[in-house]
Amino acid sequence: MPTALDALLSDVPGMPAKIVKALAKEQVMTVGEIVAWLPFRHEDRRHMEGASFQVSEIPACYRVQVTKTGNKYFGARRGAGLFEAQVEPMGGAAMGGLLTLRWWNMPFMSRAIAEGQELIIYGKVKEFKGRLLMDHPEYEVLGDEEETVKIHSGRITPVYRLKAGVTQKTLRTAAWHVLQSLGNAFTQDLLPVPSPKGEFAGWTRARAVKAVHFAETMEDLEKARRYLALEEFYGYQLRVVRRRRAVLEAGGHAHVAGPLAREFAESLPFEMTGAQKRSLEEIQRDMASNAPMNRLLHGDVGSGKTVVAFAAMLGAVESGKQAALMAPTQILAEQHFQTARKWLEPLGLNVALRTGTRAEEGGVELFNKKTSSKNDILIGTHALLHDENLVRNLGLVVIDEQHKFGVAQRARLIQKGNTPDVLVMTATPIPRTLTLTVYGDLDVSTLDERPKERGKIITKVRPATKQAEAAKFLLEQLEAGRQGYLVYPLIEESEKLDATAAKKGHEVWAKLLPHFQVGLLHGKLSAEEKDAVMREFRAGKLDALVSTTVIEVGVDVPNATVMYIHHAERYGLAQLHQLRGRIGRGTHTSYCVLFVKDKDEEAKSRLAIMEETTDGFRISEEDLKRRGPGDVMGKAQSGQAPLKFAELLADTRLVRLARQLAEKTLDEDPLLMAPRLAEVRGFVFQEDEPGAMRQ
Repeated sequence: MPTALDALLSDVPGMPAKIVKALAKEQVMTVGEIVAWLPFRHEDRRHMEGASFQVSEIPACYRVQVTKTGNKYFGARRGAGLFEAQVEPMGGAAMGGLLTLRWWNMPFMSRAIAEGQELIIYGKVKEFKGRLLMDHPEYEVLGDEEETVKIHSGRITPVYRLKAGVTQKTLRTAAWHVLQSLGNAFTQDLLPVPSPKGEFAGWTRARAVKAVHFAETMEDLEKARRYLALEEFYGYQLRVVRRRRAVLEAGGHAHVAGPLAREFAESLPFEMTGAQKRSLEEIQRDMASNAPMNRLLHGDVGSGKTVVAFAAMLGAVESGKQAALMAPTQILAEQHFQTARKWLEPLGLNVALRTGTRAEEGGVELFNKKTSSKNDILIGTHALLHDENLVRNLGLVVIDEQHKFGVAQRARLIQKGNTPDVLVMTATPIPRTLTLTVYGDLDVSTLDERPKERGKIITKVRPATKQAEAAKFLLEQLEAGRQGYLVYPLIEESEKLDATAAKKGHEVWAKLLPHFQVGLLHGKLSAEEKDAVMREFRAGKLDALVSTTVIEVGVDVPNATVMYIHHAERYGLAQLHQLRGRIGRGTHTSYCVLFVKDKDEEAKSRLAIMEETTDGFRISEEDLKRRGPGDVMGKAQSGQAPLKFAELLADTRLVRLARQLAEKTLDEDPLLMAPRLAEVRGFVFQEDEPGAMRQ
């Protein structure tokens, strides 16, 4: 009789007792826990290399014999050193040479590997000072039981993310015996029955789980991963589609733009781009409906989202309501406030700022008391969440840099009003697949044009040794009256990380630029200190600003035309593009230099796209393919743990299929009462958004 998922590992036929004991120490006790522990990658060990060792960046599999072993120790720390095993091909050293296997700080390996043993090894062969080396290879000792070798070698081999105390061999052996003991229908399918002629015809969850652990072919492995990814995306799409429908069903109020919005557009010192006009029309059309608007406005850095947002807010004001804009930082909130006063107060509107309890300074009006209902436009940070008087007349909520807040905070502000219209904005261009997932409950407006008056940005990747030339160029720019950013990944030096820090960088640049004022900005400064530094930089009292990524979001200094990003290899492409967006905001040509380690060819190759384009949409697509969605899919945004198959979110076709299946399911079964949907029902109806249904 097949094993059940809730069965104990000790009941699995053929399961070695030592494996059961090792897993029990880590509280892994059942068949289901092993089944759910999916590999994160696979190694193709089906083919043995020839009789000689070849240097290669691609891991290879060899059958070898151990000729010599020994431990070497360094320093006083116990266990510090390495264990070495010298091996030769089965045909002898004369045919293939010698290879040294090395395990650092693992002297106990001397008890596992001994002279005379035959091994199958898997890893990268490299050359150093005339020696061929392989560090920390996967290995199997031949002469062990035939089945043990069959599990770990000569096949497409799964590799798992491990918990402390569990080895690859332990987990792989457990998974092998568990999957051998299970039948072909050990778990219920979540997905609807696949089309008999579609991509997943004949596939079930059980088949996919077995194949993703131990696939017979690479084709089966790929199909299994895509099936399980589709299943995961389907559950997610059920949630965002249902959330979208719940908001639309809640009912709202029509907010129709009138002469004030037209007067605002005519008063601007520039003409809106085609993308701005198109997006504003989409927003105003939504606001004019009785259904509440729930829309995302995303676009490249410097594409002009703020103008569109202010124009949209006027629709609420003209309908007798207040409009609120919530920004993630005090610096950005104050920047929006100053812009709003310049553009909106001439139209006769009252604009208020609410950022917390900082004392009044620099002519900035600060509302620490309850916000008056006479204020048409309210701008602030998360402090707006705590203003109970704000909400009675709230018609539109604009949330800037949406990913900094998360679903729960967004819902809290929305619930303060009587189902207000909601516009969320981000300066991170979002790939199409993520607009269907992370922001799948929102309609999407895209700003894909830069205002014509913005200057060109030239980007170059340069080795870190070019600092002298960089200093000379920056000096020339400062002497011409421009300003510059000098970005570092760390605040202070770290023994663990090989990277220069901002504090040290500030000392260096202060000496390199002796006749100019160099400021320092980082996350450990208080909010008041950060504000003071940014005000001085914006006012031109500081010529250069050494900073961490705290300047990433929203800060607008049109006179800044130079940005040097140190240790650029430590950043993702999308984050580099966000940082680069702090320059090129005026009419002058701007320059961004990405400094990397001199011989880091991989970083130079990865960052080449930054030299090729300033198109944030192209860069975000590339970043998604290379790194997965990263923080965008974090728990604050999604309400669940990061997706197991997140890298497949780059597959537009798969995400769209998940969306179609979710739409069809909710049409046929809006309460998800089908037995196969029981496992996702709680997640889909999770109460973190307005209108959430209770179970």
